[in-house]
Amino acid sequence: MTKVLNAPSGAHSIRRILVIWAIQTSALVIMAVLFRGVNIADLGTAILAAAAIGLLNALLWPLLSFIIVPFAVLTLGIGSLLINGFVVWIATTLVDGFEVTGFWAAFWLALGMSVINITLSTLLTIDDDGSWYRNQVRRRMKRVADPKQTDVAGVLFLEIDGLAKPVLEMAVANGYMPTLQRWLESGSHEVTGWEPDTSSQTSAAQAGILHGDNSNIPAFRWYDKARGQIVASSDAKILPDIERERSNGKGLLSNDGASRGNLFSGDAPYVTATASVIRDPSRFHTSEFQAYFVNPYNAARTVILLVWDMILEWRQYRNARKNNVQPILGKHHRGGIYPVLRGFMTVVMRELNIYTILGDIFAGRSAVYATFVGYDEIAHHSGVLDPGAFDILFRLDQQFARLESAVTEAPRPYHFVILSDHGQTGGATFKQRYGLTLHDHVQQLMADGAEVVGGISRGEHWGNLNVFLTDTLENENSGASKVVGRALKGRMADGHVALGPPGEDLARAELSAEDARPAVVVLASGNLGLISFTEWPDRMTMEQIDQAFPAVISGLAEHEGVGLVMVHSEQYGPMAIGAKGRYFLGEDRYEGKNPLADFGPNAAKHLRRTDSFSNCPDIVVNSFYDPANNEGCAFEELIGFHGGLGGTQTQPFILHPAELKVEGEMVGTENVYRVCKGWLRELHGDETRLSSEPE
Repeated sequence: MTKVLNAPSGAHSIRRILVIWAIQTSALVIMAVLFRGVNIADLGTAILAAAAIGLLNALLWPLLSFIIVPFAVLTLGIGSLLINGFVVWIATTLVDGFEVTGFWAAFWLALGMSVINITLSTLLTIDDDGSWYRNQVRRRMKRVADPKQTDVAGVLFLEIDGLAKPVLEMAVANGYMPTLQRWLESGSHEVTGWEPDTSSQTSAAQAGILHGDNSNIPAFRWYDKARGQIVASSDAKILPDIERERSNGKGLLSNDGASRGNLFSGDAPYVTATASVIRDPSRFHTSEFQAYFVNPYNAARTVILLVWDMILEWRQYRNARKNNVQPILGKHHRGGIYPVLRGFMTVVMRELNIYTILGDIFAGRSAVYATFVGYDEIAHHSGVLDPGAFDILFRLDQQFARLESAVTEAPRPYHFVILSDHGQTGGATFKQRYGLTLHDHVQQLMADGAEVVGGISRGEHWGNLNVFLTDTLENENSGASKVVGRALKGRMADGHVALGPPGEDLARAELSAEDARPAVVVLASGNLGLISFTEWPDRMTMEQIDQAFPAVISGLAEHEGVGLVMVHSEQYGPMAIGAKGRYFLGEDRYEGKNPLADFGPNAAKHLRRTDSFSNCPDIVVNSFYDPANNEGCAFEELIGFHGGLGGTQTQPFILHPAELKVEGEMVGTENVYRVCKGWLRELHGDETRLSSEPE
């Protein structure tokens, strides 16, 4: 796929140092002109000052790294910037004619130099893959992991969360993903589509892909009658139980693999920011990104990119409102803290994943699975085809190119597999269209005395941030991490960081209140609605629901925003009910207008499987879907959504090497596990078993 590149020569390294020195000198001169707090006598002084700053960074940063790393990580690099300002201030004491008016002047000088450095390096296309960081990681991995040279290929599974196959093809065709375009046009890779289960969302997909079993995960959040509580896939307190119920030690990554930024571990011994095992001491919680933050250039780069992404969000949202782009979310969903959270998802999580994967590459891990959440986040709030979403894909493609370059220096060859866990479908939300939420609609249909409880989602972005912070605090034993831990003490729950709105905890509190009446729990998972009646310990039948709440099923099915309602009839078994027809799932026949007609040929199969789950809700509601416009509506406030049936949310992909074949039916997430595990078995031999195989 890629020719082997020679290691940089001594002459090349010297040229690179001189170019960077010139850039730093130019940056220093520019800041002296723009910033009154900086004085430089002449060009010669600027050259000496730039050299002094570089030498001090080279000498002091390794000594300070043990102290600053936790602060650098937990403050997303701001701690490193403060230290960098201190380094600049020291340089003023060593070079005559170089003066600043105080520490904060030195800080802003250091930050400004970093901005100019990044800008000029980008314009001059200076490759930083041969930088201090990459060389340091390679040396560290040789010392810590002692990798052995081998011709047996490893596999990098890189998941682009929420990217549908048609959108991938559009991005490639329009030049947003030149690296993937090159792979496809060269014939080294090909794209295969696949179809998820009823619940087209990350927890169901990753449980299936990484463990070969996603049974009893009916949605991203659901009410579990056996537990008597709401279960949310963003809840790191519950995810360990969900993984234990599905893991038999033969997950996708069980053979010396690494899990980076995922919900589930795939039984990987090496993990970072993996929600299901953040407090599992038996795993190696490797965090090569710590070295990334120790480098002052990288720390500044992350902060600058984070701020720039926030500016982009403000500008893109303003332009969307100015141009009356529809649908569009309100300020409540895209204002306030959201730009910061977006930057964390699109910049910080991407950078940490990439640099941790570099460590895995130089350690020679046999398989790595990492999730990149940026596109999914932008598409949720801005739209599936929003220009900002395509910009995220372009920047991610650049990172894939960096990994491609890095594997030429790895102790083993690597195959690249780019895949998605689901797609997204677009459209105005249920509330935007009809002026009320699904919760409100159900409340109107209920008999007097029934209390409807709505599960308010904390959101995937808060979940990712909380997992990252918990993982860092849990696996850092330094004084710095303890200080940050004490600062977050008021936002901890059972040892997990719990920043963000109350989320599902609010509904749990309502359900557990002593004076609460029997409740009806209405939850949303994209365009999938889940309704459970807590007074009945087992799943209610259609006949029981009709008797107790006669207006509910018909009132839901007849609403124009609803495509189908699934219930279980004591007489007929599972049924999908639409406004003008019924589908008898057990008999595979329908009466009247087929309510599954717009949801694909496998809709009945998917619904039958969901109906078989022991924790299937009493009522499952799927929104309408308009095939002509590829449009539906979420029961959450998301204009790009996934979670149920209908449209491109059910069209994920696997972009894989042409030599790694995809055979058999690719319907159902567990089949992706079968194919991917089969590749590892083919490459690594009998030591890699399928989870369904006996010992």
